[in-house]
Amino acid sequence: MKNKAIYFLFSLALLTSCKDKLAPVSPDAIQPIVVTEQTVFDTDDPAIWINKKEASKSLVIGTDKENGGGLYAYDLNGKIVHKFVDMARPNNVDIAYDFPYQNQKIDVAVVTERNANAIRIFKLPELTPIDGGGLKVFEGETTEEYNEPMGIALYEGKEGGTTVFYAIVGRKNGPAEDYLWQYAYETRADGKVELQLVRKFGAYSGKKEIEAIAVDQELGYVYYSDEVAGVRKYYADPAKGDRELAFFAQSDAKRDHEGIAIYKKDATTGYLVVSNQQDNSILIYPREGEASNPHEHRLITTIPVSAIECDGLEITSRELDPRFPQGMLVMMSNGKVFHYYDWAMIQEKIDQAKK
Repeated sequence: MKNKAIYFLFSLALLTSCKDKLAPVSPDAIQPIVVTEQTVFDTDDPAIWINKKEASKSLVIGTDKENGGGLYAYDLNGKIVHKFVDMARPNNVDIAYDFPYQNQKIDVAVVTERNANAIRIFKLPELTPIDGGGLKVFEGETTEEYNEPMGIALYEGKEGGTTVFYAIVGRKNGPAEDYLWQYAYETRADGKVELQLVRKFGAYSGKKEIEAIAVDQELGYVYYSDEVAGVRKYYADPAKGDRELAFFAQSDAKRDHEGIAIYKKDATTGYLVVSNQQDNSILIYPREGEASNPHEHRLITTIPVSAIECDGLEITSRELDPRFPQGMLVMMSNGKVFHYYDWAMIQEKIDQAKK
């Protein structure tokens, strides 16, 4: 109750001061269960780390995206429990489990550090860096903003029975083709982590930028928001080629298609969720596509939320505690915070739309 009261007062003040710039929150918007503590600058992108031993001790990992900002870890009550700051504009973050590192398997958060032209890798949950200060990306690019990483999504593939850990990285600006670069990251024999460029792929409309990227690990797809234009879909496995499989949601957003994430009902079904930034809502699509075409993703419904001008979002379908029995949606919101939503409330809206 205290979190909701604080959120209401904050939203009222923010909307009063910015009423000419921001879309209002809908009267029937879903309310967050938790609003996190504030960062220093400007929150951007969240990820969810699942504590496999005790789900109630899972964490939200989020970025604070300015020079001097950093990576923050929040508990399920929204309290900051760890942080790593003084970074060169961290943007987006994703998480991998059981990464082989110096004779052990660890969980890691991988973050783009835009003004350092690098990605950073941190051991979870304490946010200990293991990358020697950063791993350079988009090397050789000389055009302005072509080497500034923004979006990132992680994927695990197989090669000869061995798991290969991949990072798919987007940037502030780029060419009409090969906007995304996919790297394999691994620990060398000397204990240091290194990157190897595997492929370049992905179309770009040229209208704004590509930031939000999401991987469907089980089905093997990567989705990304080509802001203003729509959502694009490719195979995540480099061996399956670079053909675009789908380009959807082209007329569904008010303006920017932003954060994108996947809610998994089971191994093959669920929902694709996209932030409709200027509308303060989320767009819901079938993860599995249509029965006649798995690459046809038609809009199911638009659901208003209380997050203001949401950039990044993330979802888990795991029950984390009694407040989130069907999982949790985390959304960035203006005001230097993240919102935690009970997925059961969103599922209710989806079920109503399907009737």
